[in-house]
Amino acid sequence: MPTDTPTDRDAAAALPDVELLWSGRVADHAPDAVAHRHLLDAEESARLDAFLRDADRDAYAVAHVALRRLLGERLGQAPEAVTLSREPCAHCGGPHGRPVVPGNAVHFSLSHTSGLVMIALAGAPVGVDVEGVPDPDTVADVASQLHPRERTELAALPAAQLPAAFTRCWTRKEALLKATGVGLSEDLSLTYVGAGPQPAANSDWLLADLPTDPGYTAAIAVRLTGPGATSY
Repeated sequence: MPTDTPTDRDAAAALPDVELLWSGRVADHAPDAVAHRHLLDAEESARLDAFLRDADRDAYAVAHVALRRLLGERLGQAPEAVTLSREPCAHCGGPHGRPVVPGNAVHFSLSHTSGLVMIALAGAPVGVDVEGVPDPDTVADVASQLHPRERTELAALPAAQLPAAFTRCWTRKEALLKATGVGLSEDLSLTYVGAGPQPAANSDWLLADLPTDPGYTAAIAVRLTGPGATSY
């Protein structure tokens, strides 16, 4: 399983504190990932076994085996020796917050959707999300939950542009909420990330759209460690 591609290296180099971006198609990596499921810990193995659909199982295996290999390489450890834990939830304090390597030697985030996996490693808290562009009915059902300014931006677009713009907004929002440790437990109407061509500027977080396969949209959020806010 490769560590990353030239496109991923180029994208990471343009983002402060992002060390590596890796993306892979599930179909390309599933046989190898399933064959190396012994690299997973007991909790990951139990979750893998719980999937009823092969597609869900394969996506999870690819994401978590790749993550362990990337973290192992970064930390100088065997993939199966990497310890993972979770911070307390930033929203409720429960034990289901942002996943971390104890001691925060490196920060990471992963996302998998039907057919595609994306992983980010960074020197600061980070969140990444990749999604397939949904059908118009799904957009109509979910868009009403977004921030009022985002709903206004989407309402101004022609119908043909709505699915792509909605997914752009959704991936930005989920990436940011992953990075903060709140996740989708937060009301989606509270945080503004923008549905336009550029993400909204944020004084604490860099938001950026990422290149990905046709039919998908991806975004990353990483905590700013220097002054100022930037969007890409």
